[in-house]
Amino acid sequence: MATPAPAGNLAPTIKEAQKTAALIVAAGRGLRAGGDVPKQYQLLDGVAVLERAIGALRQASGVRYAIVVIHPDDKERYEAIAANIAGDSPDFLLPPAFGGATRQASVRAGLEALKETAPDIVLIHDAARPFVSPSLIERAIYAAITYGAAVPGVPVTDTIRRLGAGTLCGETLPRDALRAIQTPQAFSFARICEAHERAAENGLNNFTDDGGVAEWAGLAVHVFDGDTRNMKLSIASDLSRAARSNDARMETRSGLGYDVHSFGDGIFVMLGGVKIAHDQGVIAHSDGDVLLHALTDAVLGALADGDIGAHFPPTDERWRNAASSVFLSAAAARVSRRGGRILHLDATVVCEAPRLGPHRDAIRARIAEISGLEVGRVSIKATTSERLGFTGRGEGIAAQAIATIELPRDDSDRSA
Repeated sequence: MATPAPAGNLAPTIKEAQKTAALIVAAGRGLRAGGDVPKQYQLLDGVAVLERAIGALRQASGVRYAIVVIHPDDKERYEAIAANIAGDSPDFLLPPAFGGATRQASVRAGLEALKETAPDIVLIHDAARPFVSPSLIERAIYAAITYGAAVPGVPVTDTIRRLGAGTLCGETLPRDALRAIQTPQAFSFARICEAHERAAENGLNNFTDDGGVAEWAGLAVHVFDGDTRNMKLSIASDLSRAARSNDARMETRSGLGYDVHSFGDGIFVMLGGVKIAHDQGVIAHSDGDVLLHALTDAVLGALADGDIGAHFPPTDERWRNAASSVFLSAAAARVSRRGGRILHLDATVVCEAPRLGPHRDAIRARIAEISGLEVGRVSIKATTSERLGFTGRGEGIAAQAIATIELPRDDSDRSA
């Protein structure tokens, strides 16, 4: 049975009244994908598969927090990813749970850990599905609220034959009634906890998904529309195919940034993370690096994610005298966590002095280092204002910037 789409603004209203948690299963060894580390920790366009999956759930509306079930041997790998997520969302990830010998045992360990926070709804998602979209996550939450147990499914396009025992002969199944099941699978937290407990008490430990556990426990498991782009990475070729798929689903965005600071007492200014001698300093809450501030706003603008003042307010004492490299690095990390990448940074500094030319190469190299780019993707220019205005009078310094990024698009109707 397919889950109907929420009508109008009903789904957001219902979701706001529910507490939804995500449980991400990442305890498997995933060695079929090749490489020296499990597939969930392998890099896809420079970002770990697991980090992409967590980031997708974090960006979706309705998911308040998440727990990741990991293998004890992967604790250090996981902590590095968790630190990246915490940079933007310090309260999103709960401490990890440690998995068991089977996927079913790992999910149960995660459910037990979630009992301390007692969510209303839980979305159980495989770490090996990094392309889950916001609209699919929203459909999952709505389906869980409506039915109590629901799984996403996509139509089967291949002809399926079921073989008889001990023979290569079999029967063809009508594919119109078949669905390939994905994650996140969505449940009433209390109901799926009870189903897993009953299965364990009965010695059943080899269910391959949580919809199967729920069905065995007597729950009616509804199927809602999945997403063909929500592919699962299992073998080595999947990673290369995922990289190509990721390229195909990217859109290019641009953002503008502008910043200005007045001169004051001092003997240097910071420009692009480089200290430049000058007969004045700048008046600022942080180190007053107008170039990095403009670039940070440009990146945030391309993300449609506010501005530097929203993320690093000048009223916050944590940022007093802070190095502005922190701001640009954080903005670049937000691009990565959204599954995107910065393609190019271009900026112009406007002042009568100091002269930028002798420091241009050092500035480009430093900006490239901060933002994780090749130097060839960073362009820095300088100009005067022909002695017009506050910069022309030597009262201050300004910078304007543009950032070009690639970001995954979500072509689905967010209301569906």
